[in-house]
Amino acid sequence: MQFLLTAWATLAIYYSNLPWPWSRLALAVAFAAFSVWSLWVTRRPRARWWFSVAFATVVVWWVAIPPSHDRPWRPEVAVLPRAIIDADDDHVRLTGVRHFTYRTRHDFDERWEEQEVQISHVVAVHLFVSYWKIGPVAHTFLSFDFDDGTLPVCVSIESRPEVGEGFDPLASNFKQFELIYVVGDERDIVRVRTEFRREEVFCYRVRMTPSEVQRLFRIYLARINELSDRPEWYHLLSNNCTLNLLRYARRARDVQGRRFDHRHLLSGLIDRYMFGAGALDTDLPFDELRRRSHINDAADAADDAEDFSAQIRAALPAPPAN
Repeated sequence: MQFLLTAWATLAIYYSNLPWPWSRLALAVAFAAFSVWSLWVTRRPRARWWFSVAFATVVVWWVAIPPSHDRPWRPEVAVLPRAIIDADDDHVRLTGVRHFTYRTRHDFDERWEEQEVQISHVVAVHLFVSYWKIGPVAHTFLSFDFDDGTLPVCVSIESRPEVGEGFDPLASNFKQFELIYVVGDERDIVRVRTEFRREEVFCYRVRMTPSEVQRLFRIYLARINELSDRPEWYHLLSNNCTLNLLRYARRARDVQGRRFDHRHLLSGLIDRYMFGAGALDTDLPFDELRRRSHINDAADAADDAEDFSAQIRAALPAPPAN
């Protein structure tokens, strides 16, 4: 436990909000050296008390570091979405909907759109699992389908990096990235992964009733507006894409929290977890369902077609019974 406390505080200092990298490194090294001396070297009776004071100071400092909307954001996350819900509590105007035109993953034309939708026409939701490399880690996001011809609304919970930054799993535990809910067209959010990042992407129809999907959509809209009003930190172990997705799905279905499962953190296994929980189509064996839910070939064939969403869904297994 003492080692874990020392390691956490050392990293918290290293990733703190001090403006000079050399000062963060020097202070982190100094704290680590002091911790080793006070906890394992010296026999002075008050040394552990000194460590406690130093550790508490780091905790207070770390807790006080605020998230911000005012940073030099990368273009892909520069605009926060917003949901304006009409007085009828059904019509929604989404602003900041991303629909970039990509030539490569780093070369694109920026386009932010508005989209009008009706909550009462949300009838289904799809889970996307996108792998940088097939394994236990992946990015997960949802897309909400409508029965009135409206294009699906894709929502991806992500870290919000600044210009020149890339995602760092360790740093993401120490207030290095704010949180963003990217709302976009599937021709952007899905296609940039299948065609330009060459990730392996799987799409699953989720077993939920239309009323449950509509509740889930409302939860997402509320969270989008909360983040627009007040920034939050992304955290790899507590405030990430998969954990939030599961939390909101349980609230929508009015299901009490299940016992923790290691697949909640190993997001690349979340499809198998949801299959076991009965949230995906269980009419097929899981391996067959997974094979038929791989959409890269269909996405490549669809390219930038207007009916991209319909094409990537065409070969999916039939919708599961609710």
